[in-house]
Amino acid sequence: MVKYCLILKFHLKSLRREFLFKQMLILLLLSTAINTAVLAETKSTKMLDEKQLALDVEAFYLMMTSKHGFTETELNLWFNDVKPNKGILKAIHRPAEASMPWFKYRNIFIQQERVDLGVEFWKKNAETLQRAEKEFGVPAELIVGLMGVETKYGRIKGKNDVFNALYTLGFHYPRRSKFFRKELKEFFLLAREQDWTPGLIKGSYAGAMGYGQFMPSSYRMYAVDFDKDGKIDLLNNKVDAIGSIANYIKMHKWKKGGDIIHKAEVAGLGYKALLQRGLKPSKKISDFRKAGVTVNDSLGSDELALLIELKQKDHKEYWVALHNFYVISRYNPRTLYTMAVVQLTEMINERYKTSTNGGAK
Repeated sequence: MVKYCLILKFHLKSLRREFLFKQMLILLLLSTAINTAVLAETKSTKMLDEKQLALDVEAFYLMMTSKHGFTETELNLWFNDVKPNKGILKAIHRPAEASMPWFKYRNIFIQQERVDLGVEFWKKNAETLQRAEKEFGVPAELIVGLMGVETKYGRIKGKNDVFNALYTLGFHYPRRSKFFRKELKEFFLLAREQDWTPGLIKGSYAGAMGYGQFMPSSYRMYAVDFDKDGKIDLLNNKVDAIGSIANYIKMHKWKKGGDIIHKAEVAGLGYKALLQRGLKPSKKISDFRKAGVTVNDSLGSDELALLIELKQKDHKEYWVALHNFYVISRYNPRTLYTMAVVQLTEMINERYKTSTNGGAK
């Protein structure tokens, strides 16, 4: 009897081992099948992506040759061996304007060094800035402030190959591919007009160029030959850059002598209904006052404005932005960016006036 029990026990262990082995084998086979399917799907997706990329590039070629007179040989000079830039794709997914609170973002641009450099730039280019202000109706300090935020007065123009940046975002960033392919088209037209050589034009990760960081379409539409030398050069010519920034702001309907922004105070919860997406003023000052927002008495009841909420370390602050704030935001449609330009401009203006008036405030 004991012997029989031992035999039965051994037999049960063998069956258990066999069962476990079969289960492991089934799991292994399933895992292999799943992995094979995933690999096949990945390979298939990659092939589809590559096919779509080829079709997209072919369509771009067709547009540039049939509508704009380029030859395939000319296009090949740029497209040969081009590859997407992973660093650019990473950068476009995490812009500082979208990922930082105001108190951190502000510190990037509102620095004493940048103010000092702005005052120095203004003094060295005072005649040109005065002429731009007179011709376009745009304050000299705003031109200086914009250039300060954009490139630190030409010190940070960007080191990316502009063609590669626009190609990467136009063909490998679906979310905004339409916009960047349009800019790539404009870049080719601009390159032909300027007789640019492939690989030599450097700029930001988004394809902006020169002292004022103009996108190709803006370069072609708003840039001016402000020094009258017969050529528009925003990459190296400060005079052309000053005039072009002023023209850009004027063409976006700057109101000469108009206010930009005013500090505000809020009470209750009614103000929250006035916070909106977008930067175009759409609410009347009377609406702000009715909602418990205290604004400057000089503002007319029917004037359109935008309520802005900014995060400081331990509190929130509120501002009422007017039409000219919106105009500045056409340069870069981000609230934090526009506020940085406004505050840097104010600081530069104050410092410049103090330094040119012998220290008198």
